[in-house]
Amino acid sequence: MFVSVFDVFKIGVGPSSSHTMGPMTAAAAFLETVRGGAGGIFDPATITGLEAQLYGSLAFTGKGHATDRAVILGLMGFVPASLDADTAEARLAEMHRTGRLAPPGLPEVAFDPERHVIFDFGPPLELHANGMKLRALRDDTVLFEETYYSIGGGFIATEAELRAKTAGAEAFAEEQATLGYPYPFGNAAEMLRMGAESGKSVAEMKRANEEAVRSPEAVREGLAAIRAVMEDCIDRGLRTGGELPGGLGVRRRAKPIHDRLVTRGSEALQPFAINDWLVAYALAVNEENAAGGRVVTAPTNGGAGVVPAVMRYYTQHCLGATDAGVEDYLLTAAAIGGIIKENAAISGAELGCQAEVGSASAMAAAGLCAALGGSNAQIENAAEIALEHHLGMTCDPVKGLVQVPCIERNGLGAIKAVTAVSLALHGDGSHFMPLDNCIETMRQTGVDMRDKYKETSLGGLAVNFPEC
Repeated sequence: MFVSVFDVFKIGVGPSSSHTMGPMTAAAAFLETVRGGAGGIFDPATITGLEAQLYGSLAFTGKGHATDRAVILGLMGFVPASLDADTAEARLAEMHRTGRLAPPGLPEVAFDPERHVIFDFGPPLELHANGMKLRALRDDTVLFEETYYSIGGGFIATEAELRAKTAGAEAFAEEQATLGYPYPFGNAAEMLRMGAESGKSVAEMKRANEEAVRSPEAVREGLAAIRAVMEDCIDRGLRTGGELPGGLGVRRRAKPIHDRLVTRGSEALQPFAINDWLVAYALAVNEENAAGGRVVTAPTNGGAGVVPAVMRYYTQHCLGATDAGVEDYLLTAAAIGGIIKENAAISGAELGCQAEVGSASAMAAAGLCAALGGSNAQIENAAEIALEHHLGMTCDPVKGLVQVPCIERNGLGAIKAVTAVSLALHGDGSHFMPLDNCIETMRQTGVDMRDKYKETSLGGLAVNFPEC
């Protein structure tokens, strides 16, 4: 099993990796397929229309997550990693003014967002809660249709790809083992075994896997780019005040908390201080995400604040922090994120918020434990502790916005991650519940969870809030 650190940590935009980044990426991929006539089955020059139909969680919370906007931008050729906000807004304004969409490499077509982006509130598609169908039209005739699933963390799959992976999981694992990755661990037990046999840390094994497909310089530069975007996101959030968009009237809190911490100086050494710093860092990221800012999936947008917050805690509050330690932090966190993704899920629409903030907390705990010199066994223990204490957490965003309770949950996820590391480092790594068992428990819990608690905003806090 190999999920690259650059797949776990994707540079993109808010407010959601599964509802914004995924649909935008899917629409851009569809555009590329249509430009080629889907392998020659039709003439792309004869297209007169494009249409998207959203199902399941994408329909129920798509407005709050700006899914319709994301799909339209994807059909305009934009992708999350390189999206320029000003250019995107200008193109959207032009589309609304003219009622026309100009996909790169295809004929200009009439386009009405209210008509051509359909929110289907019926049953979800078969394979995943985040499904969508994209169509190329000639008048009222469908020339080509493709089904995409946004499976969390900005990852997408066509229906054929998802069916093939589901049907061929064992063959997929065997294939991964033959692709030349020196440490193709598929779960935490294999990770610990390979580490013991090789004498390498989790970060060293993860780096070796990355360097099997890219140069050492590319790995270092890629990690530096991820770190830079995470740091910049925190800094923007810490200096930006005001109210978040969406109509809930939620005010940003990272800046005032940070300002008080800076002003208090030596008084900031009081008992709550480190929690206050962690919360400020995490809230800064998720407030930026809620405002549609530039973020890194870690492993998703909904849980994007935990890993950067704990990284900032390491660099600013831990004695002896180094740049090498930050690389170990990111590599180790990505190793745990990959294990969780492949053995359970990182999608709130699939398994609830335990899969988003819970996974992020486990990743951050593992990364910090590594950066502080913990053994592989202690790293696995820290990840397990953090994940275990998020089990059962529902995904119930009020009005489908990634604000309440999502933003605060990242602050608490960061605190739990640091606490988990403290507990793990007080021991020798031996513990009762293996991480793999905890991941499987999360998967089973999510499967049993009713759909109204999985990012549909039909249950939980999403329906129990003041109306006035």
